[in-house]
Amino acid sequence: MTLKLHNTLTGQKDDFIPLDPNRITLYVCGPTVYNFVHIGNARPVVVFDVLYRLLQRLYPEVVYARNITDIDDKIIKAAAENSEDIGVLTERFTAAFAEDMASLNAKTPNIIPKATDHINEMIAMIETLVEKGHAYEADGQVLFAVESMPDYGKLSGRKLEDMLAGARVEVADYKRHPGDFILWKPSTDEQPGWESPWGRGRPGWHIECSAMIHKHLGDVIDIHGGGQDLIFPHHENEIAQGCCAHGTDYVRYWMHNGYINIDGEKMSKSLGNFRLVRDLLTQYHGEILRFALLSSHYRSPLNFSADVLDNAEKGLDTLYYALLGRGETVEPEPGYQLPDNHPVLDALKDDLNTSEAVSALHAIAGELNKAELADKPALKAELLAAADLLGLLTVEPTDWFQNKNVSEDGLSNEEIDTLVAERTQAKKDKNFARADEIRQQLTDAGIQLEDTREGTRWSR
Repeated sequence: MTLKLHNTLTGQKDDFIPLDPNRITLYVCGPTVYNFVHIGNARPVVVFDVLYRLLQRLYPEVVYARNITDIDDKIIKAAAENSEDIGVLTERFTAAFAEDMASLNAKTPNIIPKATDHINEMIAMIETLVEKGHAYEADGQVLFAVESMPDYGKLSGRKLEDMLAGARVEVADYKRHPGDFILWKPSTDEQPGWESPWGRGRPGWHIECSAMIHKHLGDVIDIHGGGQDLIFPHHENEIAQGCCAHGTDYVRYWMHNGYINIDGEKMSKSLGNFRLVRDLLTQYHGEILRFALLSSHYRSPLNFSADVLDNAEKGLDTLYYALLGRGETVEPEPGYQLPDNHPVLDALKDDLNTSEAVSALHAIAGELNKAELADKPALKAELLAAADLLGLLTVEPTDWFQNKNVSEDGLSNEEIDTLVAERTQAKKDKNFARADEIRQQLTDAGIQLEDTREGTRWSR
């Protein structure tokens, strides 16, 4: 099956045809490091980590870059409020971000460029835009002239004349067009700044990604990813800068993940309903958070709730129980490779259909549960290899369950085994009332039962 990706630029699923099949280039917008990241920040990390894993399976080399924005007005404000050096603040939250994402089993990108390490590249790109008539200096700032690009707005589907319709903000009088955006702005003595042809200042937000992509990945890249909220203005402005500076297409495939809602409401700081990954990790294993983020298609809104997390934990328990087995020691078959037409691979090739891929994992787990002992090594290897594409099942099953030895009402594993055995005997004795009573007792304790030809299995 050909890899198909939904391209925001075309509005449809397109066959993925790389510029160079021997070197795939992927760039994803990273965090602005002034605080701990919330679960909404984690969704693109997990989504594009799955894409990265898939591309690595399909192509010989994948160069994956995810930036760190370490110069921004929010950072300046946070450092001032903390009476803290900006560099100290950004380093602390950069390290925290890396730690949190590692807890979600996200691979480290090949390149993690920081904005402050690329000021010269940004200045050079701005100079090119000015020279080509796509940017101008006004009132100490340098702005991109949106009217200089005939198809500006092609990513978001917006027209220039409609962009400010209904706007409630006053447009700065130094702009030639209300949609013109800042490439460079002056800094006060108290603010961080760098020398430039336009005086001491600092870059606007959009220019950093365009400059870093050009330096590390080239004039044109295969895939650019990020959250849906970045389509406009950030990615629209990236296109403008990249295309106009180098006369190229800049990015061939644009991918965007959907929003996260918290208990049915869109997550936002103004509503106070955002959830920090660091806080969630004190309550849930990182793999549970990851599984929950992959439970729906990446382009769909995700309603993040306690129920979603509990279901994710139960789903993982089921898969880990299949690996753990009951009373047998089975090592996975060494050297196993997923075939090219494997159901998990096919699901992911269809625009990262993770929910279908998870269903395929459960199907393999079901086969593993029912298999004869001689067939289990191959099925166990298949389950692990397929799960690795999703970044799941990375913990030893015994370690996974070591903190699950007691259920909410105090039942230990041994007590559960005793009740399951009593239920089995009750069914043999045709004492179905007692068997149903035991099942209900276990259900109330959060224990799921599965009756198989090999006997009754249970999971928390």
